[in-house]
Amino acid sequence: MSEVVQMERNGGVATIRMNRPERMNAYNFEMGEALLATVSAAAADPAVRCLVLTGTGKAFSAGGDVESFAAFQDEGPAKFMGLAIGLHALIATLRRAPKPVIAAVNGVAAGAGFSIALACDVAVAASSARFTLGYQNIGLSPDGGMTFFLARAVGAQRAMEMTLFSRVLPAARAAEWGLVQEIFPDAEFAARTAALASLLAAGPTLAYARAKELYNRALSQPLESQLEEERQNIARCAGSRDFREGIHAFLDKRPARFEGR
Repeated sequence: MSEVVQMERNGGVATIRMNRPERMNAYNFEMGEALLATVSAAAADPAVRCLVLTGTGKAFSAGGDVESFAAFQDEGPAKFMGLAIGLHALIATLRRAPKPVIAAVNGVAAGAGFSIALACDVAVAASSARFTLGYQNIGLSPDGGMTFFLARAVGAQRAMEMTLFSRVLPAARAAEWGLVQEIFPDAEFAARTAALASLLAAGPTLAYARAKELYNRALSQPLESQLEEERQNIARCAGSRDFREGIHAFLDKRPARFEGR
């Protein structure tokens, strides 16, 4: 595995770490390829039931590596098309992963780093974390699904305000706006994120996957189509071992022991 991305397994949890701390985990071609390969492998591994995406050091990811952009600025459009293709494949893989994905935002999440965090199912942040776009500072428009996820989360006007003025959101404000679901003190961040990931990894993974499919389509199709997909998916879940275990646990008045099957 590339050293710019590291992965460790603990039971059903795979923690994937962006590992360019000297560059605040800035995104470049090498990191993009490594992230896509690592996330794809973990998403396809039935033994992995929850993914955690985080960064090494003081940043989650500072976004695109501007220094590397300078090296190919004369080839701008073609190079950026290739960079965006890789980033967008990663975003799609995170959304399609048939298991929960947690963005563990340990520090600044800017530009593409912010987009990656928004693409995950749940975002938790250290109390010192910060969120910003920053694209306009170097004359670029947003990518990585930013305009899709941010507009849906905070509304188009607020998203445009953040884009125009590169507003920096502290973790508390990001939580107020629904961009972060939990804030943990810096000193407790790793332990509390691990506990949350373990909780999700012990859950009904197939049911989570069906719910994720439904939410992915919820804002892009009519109510009747969504109701039909809900009907199909709940029926599929009802044939799973986890459903049978959930029923028995409820009747026995004990915690369920889900297997993700």
